[in-house]
Amino acid sequence: MTLKSCPAAIGLLLALVLAPAQAATMECPARSPQMDDIIASINAAIGCDAAMKVFEACQYGASGDTQFGEVVEKKCEADFLDKAKAAKKQAYRRELGVCDRKYRNKPGSMYISATAFCRAQVAQRYSQRMRKASGGK
Repeated sequence: MTLKSCPAAIGLLLALVLAPAQAATMECPARSPQMDDIIASINAAIGCDAAMKVFEACQYGASGDTQFGEVVEKKCEADFLDKAKAAKKQAYRRELGVCDRKYRNKPGSMYISATAFCRAQVAQRYSQRMRKASGGK
């Protein structure tokens, strides 16, 4: 490959990699970008996975995401927390703690957002496992 064709090859590779990711993103379904409207959209989502999709689509990328993440956590926890045995609840809390510690000493509100996403993803994983184990969708 010549030196002149390298930038073209890199551009093509990036286009192929980024296209599926861009196609998978959804537009924020909230009435407005106001926090209350986004929280209402997350609450209105049917199920944990749908709530997570709204969170991903409407994220601020800053500390405001904490409130969105908390709503997703509660929605997902409804699928498993009351049914889980003590050991499973303890493991869940431990994983949430890992998220809390992961970005604790990082400066900037984007790390607060990353913590909120990490916690919501943990809750989503536990919800999916519980639904799979019970044969639910």
